[in-house]
Parts: sequence; structure tokens; C-alpha cells
Amino acid sequence: MKTSHATLLTPDRAIRAAILHCIDAPGNGAVEDQVQYFEDGMLLVERGRVSEVGEAGRLLPRLDSSVPVDDQRGYLLVPGFVDTHVHYPQTDIIAAHGKRLLEWLENYAWPAEAAFAEPEVCAATAEFFISELLRNGTTTACVFGSVHMESVDQLMQVARRLRLRLIAGKVLMDRNCPEAMREPWQAGIESSAELIARWHGQERLAYALTPRFAPTCSPKQLAATGQLLDSRPGLYLQSHMAETLAECRWVAELFPQAPSYLHVYDDAGLVGERSIFAHCIHIDDRDRSGLAAAGAAIAFCPTSNLFLGSGLFDYRAARDAKVRVGLGTDIGAGTRFGIPATAGEAYKVAKLSGQVLDPLEAFYLATLGGARALRLDGEIGNFAAGKEADCVLLDYNATPLLARRTASTDDLAERLFALMMLGDDRSVAATYVLGEKVYVRS
Repeated sequence: MKTSHATLLTPDRAIRAAILHCIDAPGNGAVEDQVQYFEDGMLLVERGRVSEVGEAGRLLPRLDSSVPVDDQRGYLLVPGFVDTHVHYPQTDIIAAHGKRLLEWLENYAWPAEAAFAEPEVCAATAEFFISELLRNGTTTACVFGSVHMESVDQLMQVARRLRLRLIAGKVLMDRNCPEAMREPWQAGIESSAELIARWHGQERLAYALTPRFAPTCSPKQLAATGQLLDSRPGLYLQSHMAETLAECRWVAELFPQAPSYLHVYDDAGLVGERSIFAHCIHIDDRDRSGLAAAGAAIAFCPTSNLFLGSGLFDYRAARDAKVRVGLGTDIGAGTRFGIPATAGEAYKVAKLSGQVLDPLEAFYLATLGGARALRLDGEIGNFAAGKEADCVLLDYNATPLLARRTASTDDLAERLFALMMLGDDRSVAATYVLGEKVYVRS
């Protein structure tokens, strides 16, 4: 950071607001070692990264008068939200009524995704999808495309233009799916390799190999995916696992030699530090231990799990097993783009399981926990110096009811809980990417 003398601060810009971020997971020591909060705080941004965060009263006297200050007192500034599992081709079937998972795929998801054979559908949906992420304060996402290469190309182009952190990949399916979306396993691997060459590591973009789930992938396709995963550093693997009991029974029939669903992926070399498996509702302690040992992550998708009646994710068991966990909206079976609202549904799932999800822990899952799940906590997730300055400005007064509820308490955890339960996209006043506003609520 440039300085004109020993104490003068000359960042590119500064944002003044109440500021909250996690330093570590709640439960790992004293609260002050886990969460940092400044009632009147200031975030200094230099070349898109955090140069310093702290009390405005301490930083303002040292700030050069030429530095522009975005004064947002009365709002809460937090790190950008992280969505660890979402399907952008399913945007238009959100809130499709009345089916369980396998029926829902057949009746809604696959017909919707088949439309992505048309480039104009990919382009228009990618623009809308990214705008919805930003409108809800999500600045990093792990995204499923469709089986079509163009779906990834169009999404990556929009993300690169807006400088978003995005992980995405085309779906791989070579069996047990509609003929129009089925491709020989060799063709799927070749097209994935082409997309990797085009997009992986470009600016803030990364590629995720994306076998939809074990029932739609032959053993040959899974094995070839594992080989491709090892071909280049930093590649991700995203898929689904143990979302419903019917699905688990189907996997057992298709892979009778595998002692568990996780072993199907593990035998193909797909379980590693950059593997993210959505749902993982119907797994046992042995599988949780396997995920933890491999460094793999679970995307906890409470809105879709409740919407489809799939079951209740055992968050406490995953946490106790030291599995990395982040939140996923799982659009379109999920019913909200907003990560805070997703955290609110996670609280309900925990409650139904006899557990309690503390508001600060839910906030951790939405930010630093999601970043850790995606192995991005060296770049995003909190306001540590040197990290990318992705952040969200939240409004406690976005609706009359939210304003009335938050006015009745000064307790930070209660205010966060109110945002989780009562807030929506109107609660996001602005979204910043690399310190610059990319969305402002009208």
C-alpha cells in the first residue's frame, strides 16, 4: 500500500459502515477470536483487495483527504455470500410444484435444461442468473451448467465481464437420462477438456467437472472424469450424493460392488480436496469420516431438501466429523437465491433434527465457511488484509417488519437472526466486487 509518510493511508477507496466478519468458525475458542464487529467501521480497499479494516475512529485520522469514502453508516457491511451449489439452467423452473426428486428431474429439470441447446437461451439465462446472484449479495458461486458447452461459455463470459469468482462446469450424463441430453462418455470428457482449456484459471474463474450424479454416469465415465480431474491443478469436482432414499437404493442397484454411495465416487478418484457433494442427507458416520479425511465438502441445501421432501441434513454430525460445509441454494429445486434466507431454512432443518444453528454460525456458513468449503478462504470469506474485497451492504430497515424487529434489540446475533428469517433481496442495499459496486438497490 502506498504511503506519503509513516502514518498516512492512501488506499483507492474506503467504505464506512457497521462491519462484521468471521475470523474462524464459531465454537473454536472465544467469540472475540471468531467474529470481529465494528459498530462504526471502515474497510480500506487497494487494487481490489482489503488493505485494512477497523474502527473508523482509528483509521479516519490517518486517511489521506483525497481518498473517496463511501459513507454507508446505518447499514451493515459483510463479506460477499458464497453459494456452494446452484443450477443456473433451472432458473425458470423455480417453484415447480409437487414432485419428489426423481420425478421432478424427469418432469421439470431435464426439459428445462434441454432448452440450453439454443445459444440464445444460454445467453439470456446467464445474464438473468448472474444479476439475481448480485441482487441477493452472492459474489461467489459453484454452478452447474447443462450438458451443452454453450451453457458454460455464456455463463463464464458474463462472470468474467463482471469480475466474479465463479466455479462452473457442463453436466456429464451418458445413461439413465433423456436421449437428447445423453452423450457418449468420450464426448463428454473431450468437451469438458476443451472448456477447461478455455476457462479454468482465467481471472477469477475455475472449472468443475460435473457428473450429474452416479445413476446418470457409467463406470467408464466416472473413471475418465477422475483421470481428467488429475490432469490439471486446481480443478474442482461437483456432483450430488444421497439426496433421497430412493436415489440411494438406485445407486445400490447400479453399483452393487460399492459398499456405499461415497465409494462409487471414491473408486473413480473423484473424492478430494476440491470435491463438493450436494445434499449428503442419507449418509452415515463412515462416509462422513471419509469425506473429512479426503478434505471434500458438503453443500447443505435446506430449501431444496424441504421443498422436495428429501430429508433433513444432519449438520451437527457433519460438523463434529470435521467435514467442510457450505450453504447451497440449489436453484431450481431451491426456492430462494438469497443465502441469508437459505441460512434461515438451515436453522429450521436443524430445529427439526433437535439441533440449534446459532445465528453467528449460520453467518459463518454463508461467508467464511462457504469459502473454506470451496478452498477459497485464502482469497475470500472475510476482510483479512490481502483478501479480495467482495462485500455486501445489508439494510436492517429494508421492510417495515424487519425495521420494527431489529429496532427492538441491540444484540448483534438477534439482528442477524432477524435478517435470516425476515429479510430477502430487499435487504441487500448494494453488492461490491473487488471493492466496486456492481449492484445498487433501486
